Amino acid sequence: MRAAAALTWLSIVRLGLVQTSLGAIVVLMTSTINRVMVVELALPAFVPGLLVASHYGLQILRPVLGYASDIGGRRTPWIVGGMALLAIGGVGAALATALAASHLWAGLALATFSFLLIGVGVGAAGTSTLAMLASRVEPTRRAAAATTVWVMMIAGFALTAPIAGHFLDPFSNTRLIVVTTCVCLVAFVVASMSVIGIERIPPRACDMRAVKPPFRAALAQVWDDPVARGFTLFMFVSMLAYSAQELLVEPYAGVVFAMTPGATTKLAGLQHGGVLAGMLTVALLASCIGGPILGSLRLWTAGGCIASAVSLAALAASAVAGPDYPLRAAIFALGFSNGAFAVAAIGSMMALAGSGAEAREGTRMGLWGGAQALAFGLGGFFGTVCVDISRHFLATPAMAYASVFLGEALLFVAAAALAMTFSRQRAPEAQLDSNPTHAFATGA
Repeated sequence: MRAAAALTWLSIVRLGLVQTSLGAIVVLMTSTINRVMVVELALPAFVPGLLVASHYGLQILRPVLGYASDIGGRRTPWIVGGMALLAIGGVGAALATALAASHLWAGLALATFSFLLIGVGVGAAGTSTLAMLASRVEPTRRAAAATTVWVMMIAGFALTAPIAGHFLDPFSNTRLIVVTTCVCLVAFVVASMSVIGIERIPPRACDMRAVKPPFRAALAQVWDDPVARGFTLFMFVSMLAYSAQELLVEPYAGVVFAMTPGATTKLAGLQHGGVLAGMLTVALLASCIGGPILGSLRLWTAGGCIASAVSLAALAASAVAGPDYPLRAAIFALGFSNGAFAVAAIGSMMALAGSGAEAREGTRMGLWGGAQALAFGLGGFFGTVCVDISRHFLATPAMAYASVFLGEALLFVAAAALAMTFSRQRAPEAQLDSNPTHAFATGA
């Protein structure tokens, strides 16, 4: 079988556009749709929390989807098909939200189906994109490629939120449907065009079809690796800490600071802009300065988690300080801290995905993506439930949100401790300045 050519930087950026498109749709689901249900429709916070949890919960199928793309040898059909389901689900979610304003149960039924489509779509497209990177990118470029496409996904969040927020004001259900439909259509077209021709030579397709190990055997082989197992645990805990605030920031700003839907959507864009800035800052510092401190994955990961905990504590303080509090600065700081720990974790993930003896990139990515999705689903849902419960026991909604933010801060502290423990087990990726992240920052 002819060997597959390594992806060029142009092809890597094209795959990054898939992540950008994916992020553009998802951010409207987790920010705008979520906020409209809680504030405009006056539904309990657990309702959108449960919907978002369902789409993350369905992504537990990521290992199966990744395994299927391993066996078939081609990732492109899974990417295009996944993006189609994601776009259809996104439009359906907007229609469902508008319908719920007059026919609540019919709207919620449509929303449930739409979010299930979103879950399958994100799982198929996201896992296959990262698996293609792990299998087709040269080892010396894996972390750099992962950082590039992840930055582009965050850019999709950061760009879509403020632009959509601008066109959503003055808010109406019609505007919500039109804006969401436009975003979903553009995202699908961009993603589909981006992957055309990348897989001219499917990597290891013949070998994988000949072997065809059962899914359980392939997954067990990955799980038996103590490093892969430890990284799975870290991904779960850190993403649980991160996701618990995802569905709370916009409703918090709307309820406590009386911001409009457009203003809170822009606030979500600011947070994701902070994530982007944090990722780029860490990559640049690590490559330009490096050394045992600025080049250490362990320190960046743990330090980013601690900084995220401090930022959440600062956000909680806004509930006491009142309307004069610099809320935007606190939100940006939270995003920046999240980006700092994420870039180190991403570098490790890509290196580990392609380091096994067998061609199991899709299965490994699926396992870690499944752990992340499960954490996001549980974190988002339980975060909203905790707010609803706290509002019954605390004097004001502001204090209810603040108590949950402080709980999330403690989760980040636990994630930092786990990162310090786990990182000692993986010497090969211990230094950012000696791994492919340097190539990302220098453009190599």
